[in-house]
Amino acid sequence: MKNDPKELLDRAKQSNRVSLAKLLSITERGGEKALQLTKLAFYQQKDSYLVGITGAPGAGKSTLANGLITEVRKRALEVAVLAVDPSSPFSGGAILGDRVRMQGHSSDSGVYIRSMATRGHLGGLALAVPDAARVLSAVGFPYVLLETVGVGQVEVEIVESADTTIVVVTPGWGDSVQANKAGLMEIADIFVINKADRDGVRDTRRDIETMLEMSDKNSWIPPVIESVASKGDGVDEVFEAVCSHRNYLQESGQGLKIKEIRLVNELKKIVEAQIDMRIDQVLSDPKFHLQQQKLMQGEIDPYTLATELVGLLFQN
Repeated sequence: MKNDPKELLDRAKQSNRVSLAKLLSITERGGEKALQLTKLAFYQQKDSYLVGITGAPGAGKSTLANGLITEVRKRALEVAVLAVDPSSPFSGGAILGDRVRMQGHSSDSGVYIRSMATRGHLGGLALAVPDAARVLSAVGFPYVLLETVGVGQVEVEIVESADTTIVVVTPGWGDSVQANKAGLMEIADIFVINKADRDGVRDTRRDIETMLEMSDKNSWIPPVIESVASKGDGVDEVFEAVCSHRNYLQESGQGLKIKEIRLVNELKKIVEAQIDMRIDQVLSDPKFHLQQQKLMQGEIDPYTLATELVGLLFQN
């Protein structure tokens, strides 16, 4: 089979998982074929719902995702999972663990699980993830679960691509101020206190609810749900909360506003990535090397040189 994006996309729509895997590999690698695929998927995407799952390592995100897969399949719907590792394109430790925990669904043709890491994609994971989600949407998955390995800045950017974001914490999750710094209060639509059979659940709930009272939230107040995902306890309640949030977004009109903001932010990232590439090209040009030497010798200041660089970037 040729690696033609259009042909692969047509085959993937017929439940050809090999073609789908090739499509996502094209998305990760970037380049001209990825651009062609992205354009195709953009115009063919369907009404898929993207659920982001984030939280500190060891919080039980993969186990919760595994339970949510079960909930979706109970409704006879297909579901795809993107397990994202922003840290390394080569070492797959955490991702391999994710796949092991979801192994129970490996023989289910209605479930597709894919690990992702930034490789050659223009703009890195910030753009590769929404592009991959669009491919899965174009193929026809009604639900896409997006799981990240942590709660750093990169992970926060990734889950901003989601329609509903679940933040998973554990009892005794630590300083609430640090949680605020991580941006969790801003991105969370649902809080899940996982491993709720441990001590400290009441304090953790109080912590979260106090922060929610102090935060500037809209009319949707994130519910705080206790679960023991390893036993399946509370997972159905988490999925019901996802459905409730989806209904809220549709009925309030917030969903359209969020989509508009997301597309504008994505557009900005694409422009920034293209400008960064152009800057690298100009800086590596031998013609610009003399100016860099003048900068090092103090013969020209950075602002003047930057103005010259901008002029070079936008000349025909």
